[in-house]
Amino acid sequence: MALPIPSAAPGGNRSSGQFQRRNNDPFASIRRNHRIKVPQVRVISPEGKQLGILDTPKAVNLALEVGLDLVEVAPNATPPVCRIMDFGKYVYEEQKKHSHAKSTASKIKEIEFTARIAQNDFNTKLRHAEEFLDHGNKVKLRLKFRGREMAHTELGFEVMKRAVVDLAGMGHPDADPKLIGRNIHVMLTPLPVNKRKPKFHVKGEENGAEDSSPQAEES
Repeated sequence: MALPIPSAAPGGNRSSGQFQRRNNDPFASIRRNHRIKVPQVRVISPEGKQLGILDTPKAVNLALEVGLDLVEVAPNATPPVCRIMDFGKYVYEEQKKHSHAKSTASKIKEIEFTARIAQNDFNTKLRHAEEFLDHGNKVKLRLKFRGREMAHTELGFEVMKRAVVDLAGMGHPDADPKLIGRNIHVMLTPLPVNKRKPKFHVKGEENGAEDSSPQAEES
């Protein structure tokens, strides 16, 4: 729970330098150890075993005696539920997971097709797509219609559906291919590592796929 903001000085004015600094720590609101003020708490051991309801000072000492922290995990329960854990390790693991999620979300590679793409170019683009998927990246397939090709969008959908089928051993589509403006889009998510079966890319090859720019591949 956030610390209360100090009350204003008499007359409603604050003296210079008395402004509250904003706390950007997302874990600052989690009460632990001597910050837990309720008289009793329900305690869970580090292994997940219920230790019952204990006086808060006794529960805090129990945690500190083994070099851990008493952390409030369900503050709205009656009495609040606390767990004995390594709070520093918990914060580190949560930050690591959050960082990984942000990193994964930003790793989207794009492969561009045309409606009348030649087979050799098609295979090359699928090989690059497999390389990206093999590195754990999501892959956005995009087909751009040129000029009068918009009169035959079925040709573009046929190319995209063929690409999705050929890449089924490495990734699955998040949704069916969709026409947006003059482009057809479909996003592929990589399969679990143990289920990936490349069709065009030999694992272990160093083809510099991470440095390739799909935009530079003109069909």
